[in-house]
Amino acid sequence: MNHLAETESLYLRKHAENPIDWWYWCDQALELARSQDKLIFLSIGYSSCHWCTVMEEEAFSDTVIADYMNKHFIAIKVDREERPDLDSIYMQTLQIMGENGGWPLNVFLTPDDLVPIYGGTYFPIEARYGRPSFLRVLQSLHQSYHEKRQELQSYKLQIVHNLQIMNQLQPSVIPDGSLDKGVQKCSEVVQNRGQGTCFPMIPYADLVLRRSRFSDAEVLIIKARQRGLDLGLGGIFDHVAGGWHRYTVDPDWTVPHFEKMLYDNGQIMEYLANLWSSGVKEDYLKTAIARTTEWLQREMTSPEGYFYASQDADSEGHEGKFWVWTYKELAQILTDEEFQAIAQEFTITQSGNFEGSNVLKRNSIARLSIKTEVALEKLYARRYGDNLKRTDVFSPARDRQEVKNINWQGRVPPVTDTKMIVAWNALMISGLARAYMVFAHEFESEIYRQLAVNAMTFILQNQWDRQEKRLHRVNYNGTISVVAHSEDYALLIKALLDLTQACPNGIYLNQVIRVQAEFDQYLWDGNEGGYFNTDLNPDLLIREKNFQDNAAPSANGIAIANLIRLSLLTENLEYLNKAELALQAFAGAIAKSPISCPSLLTALDWWHNQTLVRTTKRVYRELQSEYNPVAMLQEITELPPEISKEAIAMVCKGLACLDPAATNEKLRLQITATQTRL
Repeated sequence: MNHLAETESLYLRKHAENPIDWWYWCDQALELARSQDKLIFLSIGYSSCHWCTVMEEEAFSDTVIADYMNKHFIAIKVDREERPDLDSIYMQTLQIMGENGGWPLNVFLTPDDLVPIYGGTYFPIEARYGRPSFLRVLQSLHQSYHEKRQELQSYKLQIVHNLQIMNQLQPSVIPDGSLDKGVQKCSEVVQNRGQGTCFPMIPYADLVLRRSRFSDAEVLIIKARQRGLDLGLGGIFDHVAGGWHRYTVDPDWTVPHFEKMLYDNGQIMEYLANLWSSGVKEDYLKTAIARTTEWLQREMTSPEGYFYASQDADSEGHEGKFWVWTYKELAQILTDEEFQAIAQEFTITQSGNFEGSNVLKRNSIARLSIKTEVALEKLYARRYGDNLKRTDVFSPARDRQEVKNINWQGRVPPVTDTKMIVAWNALMISGLARAYMVFAHEFESEIYRQLAVNAMTFILQNQWDRQEKRLHRVNYNGTISVVAHSEDYALLIKALLDLTQACPNGIYLNQVIRVQAEFDQYLWDGNEGGYFNTDLNPDLLIREKNFQDNAAPSANGIAIANLIRLSLLTENLEYLNKAELALQAFAGAIAKSPISCPSLLTALDWWHNQTLVRTTKRVYRELQSEYNPVAMLQEITELPPEISKEAIAMVCKGLACLDPAATNEKLRLQITATQTRL
């Protein structure tokens, strides 16, 4: 056992029995490296990462490599889901070195200043895939560190200089036309189906969808719908049991990289619900949302109500084994009629599309036949056992030992990382809240609301420490860990705002105001505007302000939109002032590289077209399910006495209100007009 046995992180504990003397990131490990003048080998990954698992089983389990590592290096493991700040900084340095990013992220740091001198992702034991052997890398770096100090010093200075330039903001006034130019660039990302891997890229698709309300609606809605088709029909979706995999390895959205991440599923659910409410009322969208909610109930919700983080790609040592089907297996499970039906409506061949097996991908948007539905139920039973209903609890395998020890009724499942991450839970809460509003008149929608409320209740009651009263990012079986980062604050506030729209009873608005005040106190940059990723920390090479969208939307893009939304509900112009200062802080980034920051462009859309609709309960319920992407709803018991008794709502564009609307037709015209001012 090494020092990782002391940790709670599933990813770190996976390496606890490696022969390498791993440390977690802590002052003791850093001081040890300094006192012994040893390079730090920093390896960053996450529990459901396939290539992280491969390297753990190969290089990190090799005794020859371990002996050399233990003698000449201090080895530190970091769970990127706990410490996205470290991951972000060292991923940037890897790209500065000219390397492609990815996980595992492996970098070598000099102990005195924690600046990297070399890095990469997966290193094989033996030289292959155009990569050197890991032992050779270790030997070369150890030699260079002790023989070429002066050369390395110059190299490190250049790394730090480039890192500072990459993160240097240029506050200014945002140029006219920035939003339209940015939308055009981002729409090209959504339209491009790629040459290889395809990621959901929800912040891009969401921006395209929300801008489809303008004059070029037809072109943009086609692009937005295509992303819905990819996600709802493609192999990235688990058609048997629900939930989206992380990405596909092909441009046709057929074969996924099989891990399922909570952050993807929350974003996709919200996007598909918005797509439906915008007018794309196609059955596969509703089906995907409902089936994913079943998966969430069954496999990803703790008894306390919060959502687990992820599920591995591998099962029984093979990627995708839990999810794929051989041609022979399908023929054995199904009747001839059922097999013919599912083979007609999904891509199924004898040779398969993934290592001799079939990833199910739908062939059309047509509603599935009854025989195919029966076939899917049989496949579900084969995977989970005959007696598990779709919303029954399927207790997760929390680590490799549980996988081995439990007598599974169906297939052996992948390991589930059961930690609670605030930001990721918030994304799922937002997705569920939107699905509830869009499908509010349908029977199954109540479960969307209940799951969202339960998760939010857990966070509000459990994620603050009693001493400093600070929000914390992670929860391990009741123990909080890691002070919240900006994405935790921003996405939690967004989820609370979304719940104010889904459940307009006032309790969530009070919580929004409280959490926003804490966010402003600790992470707001009072000089230039915008939010820092984390508290000031001497271990970090720079103090970042995240504005680029990656797997999750950027913290500052979400935070600025939150400020505008909150100003509408509270009439507190301080929120609006902060939003303006923050937009100016990122004006240079928006002008220089709009393609990297669709969430900032979405915030800019809110800034230009912000709309508030005050109305009574009946009309509020009608508007909830409609697509008004830059409007906030406010339920009131009655309109002010000076307003005509015939009025049903009042629409305000920014700081000015329109004439009270007395008819549904006038109300819709006003809402449309004020949301399309620029």
